[in-house]
Amino acid sequence: MMPQQRRRRYITCTVVAAAFGLVGTQSFAASGDVRPRPWNARHQADIGRQHVKMVNSRRGASAFATSEGDGGSDEAENSAEGTAQYTEARTAPGVVAPGAYGAAWQQLQSMQHSRGDWDHVTKKAYNSDDPRYRDLNSNSSGGSGNVTGRITGIAADDQGYVYAGGANGGVFRSRTGGGHWEPIADKLPSLSTGTLALDGSKRLWYATGESNTGATSYVGTGVYVLADPQHGQFQPGGRVGGAELESTVIHALRFAGTTVWAATSRGVWSHSTTTLSGPWQLEFAPNPDYLPGGPKASDPSAPYKNIANDIAIDPKDPGKVLLAVGWRGGDTYNGLYAKENGSWKPAAGLGDLPTSSDDIGNVTFGAASDGSRLYAIDQSPAQMAANPDSGLKGVYVSKNGSPFGPWTLVADYTKLKASGSALQGEGYMPGIQSWYNQFLQVDPANADHVYLGLEEVFETKNGGTSWITPGPYWNFPFPCWSIDPAKQTGDCSPTTHSDQHAVAIGSYQGKPSVYVGNDGGIYRRPLNGAVDSGGHAKDWQSLNDGTIDTLQYYSVGIGKDLTYGGVSVTGGLQDNGQSILRGRDKVMGSNFGGDGADTITDPSNGCNIAEEYVYLDMFVTQNCGVNNGDWTTDPAKATEYEVAPPDKDLGGAGARFIAPITSDAKDINTWVAGGRHVWVQHKGFAIRSGTEWTNAFDLGAGHVATAVASSGGTVYVGWCGPCNNQGFTRGIAVGNADGTGWHQLSLPVDGTIPNRYISGFEVDPANAQHVYVAVNGFSRKWTEGPGAGTGHIFESKNGGTDWTDISANLPDVPADTVKLLPGGGLALGTDLAVFYRPAGATQWEVLGKSLPTTAVMQLRLGPDGKLYAATHGRGIWSFDVRQLKGRND
Repeated sequence: MMPQQRRRRYITCTVVAAAFGLVGTQSFAASGDVRPRPWNARHQADIGRQHVKMVNSRRGASAFATSEGDGGSDEAENSAEGTAQYTEARTAPGVVAPGAYGAAWQQLQSMQHSRGDWDHVTKKAYNSDDPRYRDLNSNSSGGSGNVTGRITGIAADDQGYVYAGGANGGVFRSRTGGGHWEPIADKLPSLSTGTLALDGSKRLWYATGESNTGATSYVGTGVYVLADPQHGQFQPGGRVGGAELESTVIHALRFAGTTVWAATSRGVWSHSTTTLSGPWQLEFAPNPDYLPGGPKASDPSAPYKNIANDIAIDPKDPGKVLLAVGWRGGDTYNGLYAKENGSWKPAAGLGDLPTSSDDIGNVTFGAASDGSRLYAIDQSPAQMAANPDSGLKGVYVSKNGSPFGPWTLVADYTKLKASGSALQGEGYMPGIQSWYNQFLQVDPANADHVYLGLEEVFETKNGGTSWITPGPYWNFPFPCWSIDPAKQTGDCSPTTHSDQHAVAIGSYQGKPSVYVGNDGGIYRRPLNGAVDSGGHAKDWQSLNDGTIDTLQYYSVGIGKDLTYGGVSVTGGLQDNGQSILRGRDKVMGSNFGGDGADTITDPSNGCNIAEEYVYLDMFVTQNCGVNNGDWTTDPAKATEYEVAPPDKDLGGAGARFIAPITSDAKDINTWVAGGRHVWVQHKGFAIRSGTEWTNAFDLGAGHVATAVASSGGTVYVGWCGPCNNQGFTRGIAVGNADGTGWHQLSLPVDGTIPNRYISGFEVDPANAQHVYVAVNGFSRKWTEGPGAGTGHIFESKNGGTDWTDISANLPDVPADTVKLLPGGGLALGTDLAVFYRPAGATQWEVLGKSLPTTAVMQLRLGPDGKLYAATHGRGIWSFDVRQLKGRND
């Protein structure tokens, strides 16, 4: 077994996650590249736990240094492995035909809504550096300031209008150069952002389908145009062309004359910018047999066979075009393509810019507005496979602006590392996630002034001869850093969040600024801003003021706030730790760092919180994580404790990336955690060590839990293994928390419950034999594979011996979470909406109004009588179930 800090690194590509199309880890296996790739990188939460070592040593050691045997994993691994697992839940056991999500959205439009409105709980600023929460496992004081969820598209004009697109949150508009945001795309069927662009007529183009290989990238429904972006809102009727780009992700839009080019997961397409009707034209797909309708469309590797990343167009001759095509994990078709004698051929002889399939992976171009320069970033699959430190092949410039060069290398990862980067540690240097993090932006007034985005923000003012790092990963490695704000020197200025995805330049009141989007939201600084002696910017401003909420929650917990009154609301987030919003708070804080996953919160005391990092690595606090950082000099003052069950040490073999944890519905002190084993502990929030868990049941070799529920000591556990399309198997185990009575339910492949991912349970508090189960994925209508089956919600009244499909009129969309409401009504959270079935009814309706179209990952009832929804792209929302009175509830 590999040491935990040296787990395998997977380079996968999410072509679908909401199952518009199809994807799975089988495509990675099909490439033949399944070698383990060890490294010693650290993830944010792990580094947070090393702060005290850094403070005490001060010997110049990297903040990324680790102690032998220290657990955890790294950011690049998390992004890639999380990608596969999130997708598996929605696609296994087969491949999903394009259009599945679109059909569900159409049905949703005609459904009746219940009475009542949803309230937006997390419409507040979220301060990742909140000085109240500087306990052992927090990243507070790193310098990112106010954050929100991943921003993957930005456009800006010279009148102060800025447009920001959330990974799964839609488009927001600011009229004041950033801040005071308003959503303008909520009427569209997809809120997943590929890119945003303003054309020469100042129309705003919105390409849906997030192009990142993150754990939760959703495909889209095409490209939309807003003629008056300063005042209007996107409408479904504003889609360009037909359904040609539905169920794709879109990496880039590039304009040339009256033509727009789109680089998508299904090749390169073009369309007129003057006539928006009529179909998109397929310009080039390297492997057309794998496209929808082709003879190999159902091949498991089909989603990876036609990936295009960007387009470069010669400013002097729009007929000369260079296409960057290829899967970032590597394939023989990877390369740069140019048209020769009417057909697209691999280009060669471009100078320093590689052209071989081994060295062309994810590529991004950036052109000067006057056409005098063209820049490129290249991620190399071959280097990623061989070099544990970075996958960045290089940054290049064509000094005549032509995509055909000659190109000159102006930076590699070692040069960027020496330019003020915070990434100095072995196994985690600039470009380690260049398959996930890339942007380029050239100053329109100076073709030698360029902003480069990888994990960090880099800048050159001399065409790449030298670089600085105005936006370092965080401030922890620098001498100026202190966990005590009063002890930081003036050189430790605020920085951006890590993991860069989008960039734009715009002006407000005559002052030009650069805007960057990353896993923590959107930030701004003057285009020619000030830097300190280390080349780190002094003038970053977070624009995440709370009016833009694109937070990507996996979970939500609610408990009474015994200090301030009301309730405390908390939840685990993609790359933004765990948020906490207490009774009187005007700003949310972050009490746990890294990736937040599932959570357990004491309903009677909202400061009793357990949170999961990833792979079942759990931490607990009994004071909300409140700490001023004194633990750095006196470890006894830490009030967060690692209490992970032993399966954490098995990595992916021991637990899912987001593993299920819960407390018993009738005993808050009995907890159940699901990995390969079913773990139980009875000390509640007083637990202090992972050794205090008891192994109640072994699910079996290769099996890992996907959902757990417990009521009165009766435990239900859903599991899968294998969890991808190759041999997908699922099951349900039932037993008692004391370790007795455990057995596997009989769930034949062709049985009532379909052979798909078990995503959630709900146990009737009056009768533990009465249970509901939510099933992910799509029905047989859309899924090709053995035993795909139908239905999304099932009921058993005899402990799982028999099941009844109660899906009735539900849209065919992945179901994630189910919750019984007071009075007997049932709520179901899906990838589209929350649905509601009144007590005694058989038909479903949409629960309330105002909830944006986005994935609902978890539903929880609070002690205040409200239902809380953790959405993966638009924050946390609440619904007062008393609004349903008069409907048999």
